[in-house]
Amino acid sequence: MSCTPIYKKMNVDKETYEGLNDGLYANLQTTKGNLIVKFEDKKAPVTVANFIGLAEGKIDNKAKAKGVPYYDGTIFHRVIKDFMIQGGDPQGTGMGDPGYKFEDEKNDLQHTGKGILSMANSGPNTNGSQFFITEVATPWLDGKHTIFGKVVKGNDVIDAIANTEKGANDKPKTDIVLEKVIVFSKGDEYKNYDPAKTFTEGKAKIAEQNKMLAEKAEAEQKKMLEDLKAGMQKTESGLYYKITKTTTGKAPKAGDNVSVHYAGKLVNGMEFDSSFKRNEPIEIPIGMGRVIKGWDEGILLLKEGEVATFLIPPALAYGERGAGGVIPPNAWLIFDVELVKVQ
Repeated sequence: MSCTPIYKKMNVDKETYEGLNDGLYANLQTTKGNLIVKFEDKKAPVTVANFIGLAEGKIDNKAKAKGVPYYDGTIFHRVIKDFMIQGGDPQGTGMGDPGYKFEDEKNDLQHTGKGILSMANSGPNTNGSQFFITEVATPWLDGKHTIFGKVVKGNDVIDAIANTEKGANDKPKTDIVLEKVIVFSKGDEYKNYDPAKTFTEGKAKIAEQNKMLAEKAEAEQKKMLEDLKAGMQKTESGLYYKITKTTTGKAPKAGDNVSVHYAGKLVNGMEFDSSFKRNEPIEIPIGMGRVIKGWDEGILLLKEGEVATFLIPPALAYGERGAGGVIPPNAWLIFDVELVKVQ
């Protein structure tokens, strides 16, 4: 009696299978090729269980009968080049769901590049079955969409789907079908994995886990802020600054036009903008409210040619509203700046 190797059952070639680390995986077989996904079951256990449970027909839903694989035969209904590909809707319109919603699972994963598997939603805590896979980094989605996996083979397939010809609402003119989802695991840890049980039991714990994670993140940010403040001077308004290169150049006054190079980062180190990378300094009238208060104050502390680092509190930055979907509410900002010219 012959025994079919597991990699053949999963429709994965032997070399690929042997190169995988232990974990939970899925082979998303599409009409454009296969996407091998590794799930983040430790950081998003409920979201992973939801996807696998639906894929295997093990979670009750209103779209398909129990036992029927949920995702098989669905389409990628929304694709945007240099952004992402979206699927998982049983209706294929972007309006479908499994008949239930569950909360976001907060974690420290980020949309750092191509192949990030993340939940689509219509707002906080509205997860169902729709998902997207990034074609590029999308940092403005961090914290707003639950990441639960990553494509480990098939980046060329992502590009093929994202670059297809589209019609209205970014829907491909020719359906790109997710023909079959084959879930598989590697390693002994997952031999008794029960997605339906994990999903049902885990849903009730998401809020508690999110609270713990938020408290941990707050404590870590507090420590990072204290470390950053060390060695800096503080103004009466609360701006922290450190001049790292001094000159005898011209000092600006309010109303002067200045040319400034800068790199802006969040406290966690994520860069959100850089004129250095564009090789194009910004030109603004300083001290006139054209930029955030921390900039207006900080640049006036410098002389032409000087280089400094600003640590700007939320009240002198973007406050409770945040900015552009990239800067979160109540965010401290770090700016490395060079006052290139005072006109």
